[in-house]
Amino acid sequence: MEDLRSRRRGRPPWAQGDPPGTHEAERVGSPLLRLWETRRCSGAVPWPSTLVVTVFVLVGTAFAAKGQDRAPLDAIGCVLLLVGPALLLLRNRWPVLCVFGVAAATLLYLAAGYAYGPVFVPLAVAVFAAVVSGHRSAAWWALGGFWVANLLLGHWLYRHLPPGDDGSAPWGRELAFAAWIVAVLAASELFRVRGEALARARAERARAEQRRADEERLRIARELHDVLAHSISVINVQAGVGLALLDSDPEQARTALTTIKAASKEALGDVRQVLDRLRTPGTAPLAPAPGLDRLSELAEQAARAGLRVSVETEGKAVPLPPGTDLAAFRIVQEALTNVVRHSGSRVARVRIVYGEGRLVLRIDDDGPATGTDAGGSGNGLAGMRERAAALGGTIDAGQHDEGGFRVVADLPLRSRESGAIDEGAR
Repeated sequence: MEDLRSRRRGRPPWAQGDPPGTHEAERVGSPLLRLWETRRCSGAVPWPSTLVVTVFVLVGTAFAAKGQDRAPLDAIGCVLLLVGPALLLLRNRWPVLCVFGVAAATLLYLAAGYAYGPVFVPLAVAVFAAVVSGHRSAAWWALGGFWVANLLLGHWLYRHLPPGDDGSAPWGRELAFAAWIVAVLAASELFRVRGEALARARAERARAEQRRADEERLRIARELHDVLAHSISVINVQAGVGLALLDSDPEQARTALTTIKAASKEALGDVRQVLDRLRTPGTAPLAPAPGLDRLSELAEQAARAGLRVSVETEGKAVPLPPGTDLAAFRIVQEALTNVVRHSGSRVARVRIVYGEGRLVLRIDDDGPATGTDAGGSGNGLAGMRERAAALGGTIDAGQHDEGGFRVVADLPLRSRESGAIDEGAR
């Protein structure tokens, strides 16, 4: 439906939705096409080019008339000669009307017996405009009808039309005119095909940019979720402790409030860091992205929420790619957050296994599940799986035989693409 409306307005479908900042190769490779699109999309009347065509037709016909045994160019001839170029002013808004009108005006000029010359130039421009605008059938019908009518004028009706002593048109000229028609149509179709190819390339780039924007929004949402979830869970637990002990044990309540203050301050700092990266894309982060070397801080935060965390390492520790290091930290952080929120266990075990080209993380708790949502969004496991999948790894989560919950992450030490993606450096 949109293509139909664009055709009625005289705008080529391949010019729809042209995003700003067209690729440099398009501007260099097809400057005429870019100029044509710009003029058409602006909606301006193409009077400069029409004026050039008009002057060329008038001057060229005056020179070409010399030596031709045709009717002299009088006032009526000048009017007919000017009608075609004048109709070119309509070629952007009404290309169909323009091409049929120019064809009819040119045919009347020839039927009146006036001199040959560049009178066919406006017709070529009108055909070109109609084809590029998407009105191919109208252009072909107008030019085909003009050619047939010209054959009738030159080989049958010439006896009844001025000038009276004119003879039949030579077939060599008819063949040359047929070749000219083929050339005009071929050039117009080539221009149209080129325009559609460029439009498809632009649309594909726009879709790719949209995909990149969606992925970036998802990455930012995941990062904010991971940054906030753990701290908010600590705050939630300590707020409950503080309320419960406010009257019976004010000192313990004070400790809970101190923990809330520290957790909220840390969460605000992390959120500020993420937002600073958003405001200044492409610059280095203000602080290093967290990695497994900060697990001790994570264990301390969990301890403030009443969760004791033990960390075991198996295998020889190796430097991790930044993207893998960040993903591993966030996965452990989210798994511990889920223990705080959803498990009745106050003990969690983190096991880090360095294998041959792989990193395996296992986070266990003893359960049982509390059956409460604790204010969670429900996106924690999905976020962990997305992080692992982005690196070519996997996440397995579920209850284990002892009744608790287990999260196992298997991450390659290099992403499936060429090197790991450093999310923290964005």
